[in-house]
Amino acid sequence: MNLPVFVPSKESIINSPMFQFMKFVSQRTGKDFLSYQELHLWTVEQNELFWKLLLEYSPIELTKEYSSLFNGDEMFLSRWFEGAELNFAQNLLRSKSSSFALVSHRENRPVLRISYADLNTYVASAADYLRNLGVGKGDRVAAVISNIPEAVILMLAVTSLGGIWSSSSPEFGESAILDRFEQITPKVLVGQRVYSYNGKLFSIENKIRNVRDKLPSVKQIIWTELYFDFAAGNSEQNIELLKDENTFGDLITHDAAELTFTQTAFNDPVYIMYSSGTTGKPKCIVHGAGGTLIQHYKELHLHSGLTEESKILFFTTCGWMMWNWLASGLMTGAEIHLYDGSPVYPETSRLWDIAESEQLTHLGISPKFLSLCREAHLNLKDTHQLENLKMILSTGAPLTENYYSFIYENIKKDIHISSISGGTDIISCFMLGNPLSPVFPGELQGPGLGMAVEVWSDSGKRVLLERGELVCVKSFPSMPVGFWGDSGNEKYRDSYFSYFYGIWRHGDYIEQALTGGFKVFGRSDTTLNPGGVRIGTAEIYRVVEEFQEISDSILASVTEQDDAKICLFLVLKPGITLDDALISRIRNRIKDSLSPRHIPSYFFQVSDIPRTINGKKVEVAVTKILNSQPISNTDSIVNQECLAEIRKIAGVLKKA
Repeated sequence: MNLPVFVPSKESIINSPMFQFMKFVSQRTGKDFLSYQELHLWTVEQNELFWKLLLEYSPIELTKEYSSLFNGDEMFLSRWFEGAELNFAQNLLRSKSSSFALVSHRENRPVLRISYADLNTYVASAADYLRNLGVGKGDRVAAVISNIPEAVILMLAVTSLGGIWSSSSPEFGESAILDRFEQITPKVLVGQRVYSYNGKLFSIENKIRNVRDKLPSVKQIIWTELYFDFAAGNSEQNIELLKDENTFGDLITHDAAELTFTQTAFNDPVYIMYSSGTTGKPKCIVHGAGGTLIQHYKELHLHSGLTEESKILFFTTCGWMMWNWLASGLMTGAEIHLYDGSPVYPETSRLWDIAESEQLTHLGISPKFLSLCREAHLNLKDTHQLENLKMILSTGAPLTENYYSFIYENIKKDIHISSISGGTDIISCFMLGNPLSPVFPGELQGPGLGMAVEVWSDSGKRVLLERGELVCVKSFPSMPVGFWGDSGNEKYRDSYFSYFYGIWRHGDYIEQALTGGFKVFGRSDTTLNPGGVRIGTAEIYRVVEEFQEISDSILASVTEQDDAKICLFLVLKPGITLDDALISRIRNRIKDSLSPRHIPSYFFQVSDIPRTINGKKVEVAVTKILNSQPISNTDSIVNQECLAEIRKIAGVLKKA
């Protein structure tokens, strides 16, 4: 069994919010808990009582109490806390203090700081303007916007009115934006005129207007700029406004009445999120206000230890659920740091520089970012003072053992690594860290409180110490309230509850370890299956990307004579060529580290790997190309030009 790479001190355990909650549960139930595992088991066995006590313990304010704690004969139609009313924004804006709420970092621009008091004022002004536009309960406001304060302010303004917020990143193509927003018929479109990435400016003014022209439901465009100076109340540049257009500055610089909050039902929609769209039109996943609040409170405060003393930065875009997760940190009174731009511009150490200068307590990154840091040979122990940094969170892909080693050897020795895994589907996590247990390399510490996560075989039986499908066998409040436009809930049922009838099957290929933690081996729909043996892509990536010659890689499979053949595509360092000697070394390393079955049948050198805007490898698209299947939507792939190279390779394979 693995030895732990991090063990929390007795002092940190006792002072953690999780420990305080465990004491609260003990007092209310008379049951003593000796470990996180015991507490988690109780939250699953006493599922309804757990969520009841968590809501009671939390600062979430209900303006009307619930009449029914849980209602659901079928998991997929279940509802929590029916009859309760609240307002989402009201619960995020609990603080009115002079402490900083938002700190915004961008490329080649000054840092912006906004207090909780000023944030409330800006939200009041924006809400007043939107109310006069006719935005109210249930109306959708769609935004193409970067991770800047304007996004948070407008989201809070919309949800204060009982409206629904939906956002995408400005890097999305026109078709990708329309595929999402056409389905939800927004009343207002927010557009960022210019954004910056890797030191370059990109104007998307024409793209936004083209989108608006194809959305007849839109009454007005609200423009945001590259940099709005909140203190001075003006932008760097002025835009020439057309009919039914206005600027963000006009929204927040006019006098407004005191901020008021429209109350909504606990399960009324607050966010519309989207599936990736690489296998068809994106699904419009609707999340409820109360379920999002209680789940995010649990994960941010109890699991991650976020308090009003905390400072957190998570590298994300507004098209990824981690932005929504980060914004919910406001309910803890923490200082939320927003980062817009390339995480490695102008230097690979950029995020670590911010962590040091701003004395961050929490930093959220991804394995891809860590791979860039490793390639740059960063050794922050010699250059950075990170004594305030208590937790590194990582998501977007499996965090393999080699990244744990890199962090502890090159970043900081005594730090809690919290690898988290969940998704847009639940706007939260199935598995994540906790402050009471040791951290083991390559493992997510365990399931979240109340999350009845199990590993099932294809035959629908629970398995231990074996790889299988991630399922959740009990309901939880942050399940979607449905899909937008799916009146009969058939798409929703088919997406999660049809593989194992009535049970949430998430689509991840995982294994539970003896420690109680989990390893994730990739998406089960991209699991490799040579000779009928299921192989997770992450385990091969772990071996391959240890080679100094390799910058990036992606795996897919091609069907030949009724069998799946593994194809490995490699991006090599400058000056390196994929020759027989390197292929032989890769084959031998995979064989020795894994098994002969893991060895790819084909090796190809390519110039780039297709990824989504959030940095995830698009294995499904590569597999479809290799097997002559159409890709319904390539606009979700940020570097789709690299698909042409893969199509050429697919053509060669067909002729072979």
